[in-house]
Amino acid sequence: MRQPPLPVTGRLFVAGEWSRPRDDFADRNPADLDEVVGTFPHATPDEVAAAVAAARAAFPAWRRTSRILRAECFDRLAQLIKRDTDALATLMARECGKNLTECRAEVVEGLHMVQYVFGAGRQGDYGAVIASEIAEKDAFTRRKPWGVVAVVTPWNFPFAVPLWMLGPSLLEGNTCVFKPSEETPAIAQRLVELFVEAGFPAGTVNLVQGSGPVGEALVKDPGVNVVCFTGSYAVGKRIQELSAALPERTVAAEMGGKNAVIVCDDARFDLAVSAGILSAFKTTGQRCVSASRIIVHESLIDRYAQAFAETAKRLRFGDPLDASNFAGPMVNRRGVEKVLEYNALAKKEGAAVLLDAGELRTGARGCFLGPFAYRMDAGPTARVLHEEVFGPHVALVPFRTDEEAARIYNDTEYGLSMAVITESYRRMRFFRDECEYGMGYVNLPSIGAEVHLPFGGVKKSGNGHPSAAALVDAVTHKTAWTVNHGTDIKMAQGLTTAIDGGPA
Repeated sequence: MRQPPLPVTGRLFVAGEWSRPRDDFADRNPADLDEVVGTFPHATPDEVAAAVAAARAAFPAWRRTSRILRAECFDRLAQLIKRDTDALATLMARECGKNLTECRAEVVEGLHMVQYVFGAGRQGDYGAVIASEIAEKDAFTRRKPWGVVAVVTPWNFPFAVPLWMLGPSLLEGNTCVFKPSEETPAIAQRLVELFVEAGFPAGTVNLVQGSGPVGEALVKDPGVNVVCFTGSYAVGKRIQELSAALPERTVAAEMGGKNAVIVCDDARFDLAVSAGILSAFKTTGQRCVSASRIIVHESLIDRYAQAFAETAKRLRFGDPLDASNFAGPMVNRRGVEKVLEYNALAKKEGAAVLLDAGELRTGARGCFLGPFAYRMDAGPTARVLHEEVFGPHVALVPFRTDEEAARIYNDTEYGLSMAVITESYRRMRFFRDECEYGMGYVNLPSIGAEVHLPFGGVKKSGNGHPSAAALVDAVTHKTAWTVNHGTDIKMAQGLTTAIDGGPA
């Protein structure tokens, strides 16, 4: 029997100092709830305020540091992540329940963000030279950092998503207060330890741990200039409401989705089945880009439903440290109960159930839940076709025309991710233009991200400030800088420079 490592001793990190350990809450392995990954402190309001003050105090010196030297810190961080890739992946798998291979891929994704930031230090868009109406003038735009950035991140990508936010924020000269999910405090603490080892100055990165009240205290602090958030719509909406009273506050929020894969009648069939399975059940359906709808042309729906259900039955859900398993557990019992409620609701709303694996017994006291798949016609009243479930729950919905498929896809309050499976370039273009999304894929699953591309959505899925490389627009503001090289004053738009009625 595998012997788990000793529990992590949780601490806060403020102004370059680690706090004394406290065991306010236990972090448990969702694959075996008897295993304690670590014990961690809930930050008090005073500790949150101290973290913001530390970031504020460190901001002037960090902002004045050469952008290239700031980027050099990320080069050192990249080497440390490479060194610790396997250990980081194992800790993540124990803590959030993702399959070990997924966790390792996430560590690599975080590494890619760090490498991108390092390269951008010398080559990124720092500003531009702009033409002026006046020949004697040079006009420039420059990016300037806002100040203190609060980074509030989810449990399902506890390594990559923080780096999507911390990386661009710190490179551009901001300082940060990092508040991870209470479900994944251990991997967050380890990440901050790597920042310290890489030589980031005291106060540039601060760590506060805990649940909702800790995040609320952080967002309420007027010393925070930008809030970067990934998580549920309800929490994102609350953050934006709290921030509305602070006119200098920017919020970059990515808030989930009701995503879909559209399978056209000319689709490569095996590819379409694989794309649907990966979209619906990878990470046990607990990605913000997971597809809980597969919209299938009516000529394929019977064949597709049979192949999809048969494939899903063969998926292995089990110990996330066993790389041969397809997926691991739900993150906690609340997640299991929520999905089971939606499974029951689907039956109540008229679903034709194709597969109902239910809770899985694995020999450990874990949070394992198998796939649930069903057929249902599109309609405005079925809650299961409109609400985010966040688990291994998927509907197969038939359509007749491309226009109908686009209407079905758009008929939710979300607009994060979509995929279309087709061999027709005309169809690709139609769905590209007619569907409401932030990330679209062709002949691929609806999941996946590369750090040099924007990651975000529309409607309830996002507020126009996507993460990863595109986050630079949210954590900086553009300034105009105009220089007159002439010996007198000439104004644009023909404005006279005459004073007291004299000649210009």
